[in-house]
Formats: sequence, structure tokens, C-alpha cells
Amino acid sequence: MPDLSQVTPTAFVCEGGLIANRSTFIMQPGQALQLENFEPDTEGGYRRIDGYQKHVRQVVPHTSSTDEQVLLTTTFSDKVIAARGEKIWSTTTTSLGTSSSDAIASGTAMTGSGVITTVSTTGFSSSGTIQIDDELFTYTGITSTTFTGVTRAVSSTIAANHSATSDASRTVISENWTVRDTGRTGALKYRTERFNYDGNAKLILVDGANAPVILNTSLATTDVSESAVAGATIVTSFREHMFYAGMSTTPQEVVFSAPFNEDDFQAGQGAGSFKVDDTIVGLKVFRDGLFVFCENRIFKLTGTSSANFAVSSVTRDIGCINGDTIQEFAGDLIFLGPDGLRTVAGTAKIGDVELGTISSNVQSLFDENISNATAFDSVVIPEKTQYRLFFSKDAGSESLTEGIICVLKGSSGGQSNYEFSRIKGIKPACTDTFITAGDVLALHGGFDGYVYRQEEGATFDGSAINGKYRSPDMTFGDPGIRKHMQRVIVNYKPESTINADLFVRYDYEASDSARPSAYSLNSEDIAGIYGLSTYGSPTYGGPSQPLLRQSVEGSGFAVALRVNDGGVTAPYSLKGFQLEYQLGARR
Repeated sequence: MPDLSQVTPTAFVCEGGLIANRSTFIMQPGQALQLENFEPDTEGGYRRIDGYQKHVRQVVPHTSSTDEQVLLTTTFSDKVIAARGEKIWSTTTTSLGTSSSDAIASGTAMTGSGVITTVSTTGFSSSGTIQIDDELFTYTGITSTTFTGVTRAVSSTIAANHSATSDASRTVISENWTVRDTGRTGALKYRTERFNYDGNAKLILVDGANAPVILNTSLATTDVSESAVAGATIVTSFREHMFYAGMSTTPQEVVFSAPFNEDDFQAGQGAGSFKVDDTIVGLKVFRDGLFVFCENRIFKLTGTSSANFAVSSVTRDIGCINGDTIQEFAGDLIFLGPDGLRTVAGTAKIGDVELGTISSNVQSLFDENISNATAFDSVVIPEKTQYRLFFSKDAGSESLTEGIICVLKGSSGGQSNYEFSRIKGIKPACTDTFITAGDVLALHGGFDGYVYRQEEGATFDGSAINGKYRSPDMTFGDPGIRKHMQRVIVNYKPESTINADLFVRYDYEASDSARPSAYSLNSEDIAGIYGLSTYGSPTYGGPSQPLLRQSVEGSGFAVALRVNDGGVTAPYSLKGFQLEYQLGARR
């Protein structure tokens, strides 16, 4: 047992996020020198991120080469829409009602002869994959009311107990793609816009090479006939006009249709165009205006029709590097500028390049990735007030692909407080965020031809999510006095069984410093907070924050903590730490 008679305790909470531009000597203890595959949590602390899984189990068919990446992934009319090669595809989504005989005991073997009884199998393919609650099943045959040859817990899901009453709505994981449009010669990444001008919902798509194409709810397609918008890379709807931009021959021009008609470009009907003095990279509707993002400038279109549309300058001092980084986020517009992430409100209000940047704490990460990326993509996770930006490269594996998480943690003194972390292991070729029935779908298309859903599962489609945290090097106010470490108390919140390692490191991890072996951080043998947890079930009831009290070894003038995990278990949150030490001799 350590001698605690002369112990000095120091506690800190995990807050402040990743800091990449500041000396460890002046960082606050709760900030992170390394924060990889963790997300700043709006409920406090740093949470290991969720994974992603195949949203559609079958690869999107390729046209001529298996290395064709997914150029589009979105949802429309209850289908997944994807593009690859020269074709646009959709899935078939079918509802599965279960009968009372559908109850499946947890862990029940279903190899070869397993059967799931349903109300009907109409609309399902003769073999494929279905999902019941969070478990995936494959099947090799069907009758009118059964799936046969069922295998449980596929694709890294877990066998669980299911009943007909626990979740009456079951969903097919479609194994079939239906072609919706062909001949998309030379198509680049697609951008989309959902709209409804006549009581019928539609989806319009542009691909940078061909005529814009419109899908109705039956997924029939119609090309936009106007040659002036052929090859558009950008499309959005504003004031019931459809706006097109990004044409290679007219990169500084925006063309808009007549009101309530995406394919009428007659000036007499209210269509028109305007030009700006810079290359356009993105259009985004926000509040009362249409923001026009250019390489070096930002403009804003206001008005209600061609009779009173007016273009004004937001800023002529800063532009947007890539239009796929623009998102409406936390009541503002966020985008990637040459000096990091910026918001439109900050840019328009301040006008000063440096002061308008919100990501100065992690600017080195942008410097590392902007010049090397061949694609930029982003998604928003609204319930976490989280923006994710990905830097993808045509060559390079998923494990080496970088991304950045930005979380709005609130505001004080009129200033918004953003915290950041790093993602490593997600490589999108395209992305889409869509809210349906209150559920947020954050999708990305892969370079491998699959459509994935983020915020699903505990792995990156079966690969480990390696979470890494490192605190600053802490001297506790006096770098000249040696500290003999006695104990570390970890306040954390597991969401299921976890397996991570705690490391104590000394004197800036110099080669001659003490390096004690790792201490196990798991969800077994932990102390729960009284009144919030029960013995043997530390997470019972949800809000518990278990405490790991770990005696440690070693001494140094500065101390830092590391947490690394193996990446194949459920997420957990690091809430804070307490370090207990005895003071030694002065250097």
C-alpha cells in the first residue's frame, strides 16, 4: 500500500479538446496533447467515437473497373441512392413484420437450418441479409412466411434476444441495386438538392460532366434540357428557383431557373443569371440569403425574384477551399478557409482574417492535410453539435486517412466555444447528412464501392477504432521539484465492456525517463458512484461515472497520462483524473 500521509492531490476534468499549437508548458491539464478517435462530449469529457458499418450490404455495381469509387450516396423516397461509374442506382427497402413465433433466444445456433418466421417475405430477394434490432442475419432461402438457412450475428453484430413485441418494425438490408440512370460519361462527385415545387417531392443531381438529372418519387429520371447548366457541379434551391453553378466554361456564373420550375430558363418567366469576380466553389442557403462561396471571396444574394435579386459582398478577404466543407452548423455556416475552419457570421462581422478563424488551436492539422488531400467531405451530427471534416486521398488506406471533429460546447461572453479532436480511419469518397423521421443518417460512399453509415457499431466496419488520449505534461506549478506518484484516480463512463490501457509517463517521455508498464482500464472491478450504480453493473441506469483507483509507480519533474484502447469494444468517456503524489527534492 502506498504511503498517503504526505500526499498532495491534484484533480482536473477533461475539457478544452485537442491543442496542437501551444507549448505543453502553458496548456491546461484538462486539454489534450493527443486526442485521436475521441470526440469532445457535450455532456462533459472525451468520448471514444462510434464506428461505421455498411448501410447496404452489397457493393454498388461498377461500370468498367472495380476500383471505381462511389460518387454519390444519399437517401430519397425511402431508398438509398448511389452512383458509381456511369450509372445511378437505388436500393429496394422493404418492411418486415414479424409473427409471435419470431422470438429468438440469445445465442441460439442457427447454422444451416435456422428459420425466422414472419408475416410475409414479399419483396425480399431469395437470399440476402436482414436486420432485427441491432443484429444482422444472413439467409439462403425464403418461403412465403419464413427466412431459411439463417446465420446469426454476422458482420460483427452480437446475437441478442428478440421478440415480436420488442420491435415490430424490422428492416431489410437490401442486397439488390436497381439502375435508375445510365450514360453518365465522365461523372465526377455528385451534389444533390431535394425540393418540392408542385406538391411532388423530387431530387436533382449534378455531376460536373453531364446534364443535371431529376428523380421523382417513383425514381424515374429526367434530364434538365438547358445546355447552359450542363456540367454543373453545384445545385441548390432558393426562393423556389433552382440555382446552378460550377460549370467549367463559366466558373464565375450562377444560372437560376424560373420560379417553381427547375427546367425553365426563359428570362420572361423569371429565370436569369449573374456573375461574380471569382471562381465559385459552393452555394448555400442560410436565413434570408443565398451565400456564394468563391475561392477568395464570399457573396450573398438577397431578394425574392429576378426583379429584386441583389448581390452584395460578405468579404473580399477570405474564400472557401472546397464547397463540400460548407455546412449549416449550430446556427451558422461553417466552411474551410485557407487558414482553417471559419463561420460566416465571424467572417462577415469581423472582416479580419485571423480573428474570424475558429480552429486556431488545431491549425497545424489543417496545414498537414489541406495540401495533400484530393477530396474534402463533411457531415454534421446535430444531436452532438458536431461537425466532421475529412481529408481523403485517392491513394492511401482508410487507417491513414485523417479527419477533424469540431464540437460547439456552448458560449460565454458572446464568444462560441469550440473543441476539436482528430479522426483517423474513415475515408469517404462522398458524404451526405439527412434527417428522416427524427433519425440522422450520416452516410459516406467508399473508395471500395460500398455505402456506409457513420455512428453505427463499435468498429470501422470490422477494423479497430484505436482511441488515443494524452494529457499535457503537468508540473503542478513547479517544474523544479520531483513528484513521486502514488495513485491515479480515473473518472470515466463505460457504455459496455471496454478494454483500455492507462500509461503514466514522466519528464516529457525523454529516453531516460521512467516508463512504468500499462495499467488496465476496463469495466470490471470498478467503483460506481453511490446511488447511481449497482454492484456488478456499473453502467446501470446510464448516468454512473465509475472511478478506477490505481496505485502507480515512478517519479519525475513532469507527469503525463496516456489512454490507449484496442478499438473493438464499445465507446467510453474519460471524464477526469485525480493524481496523488509526494513532493521530493528540488532539481
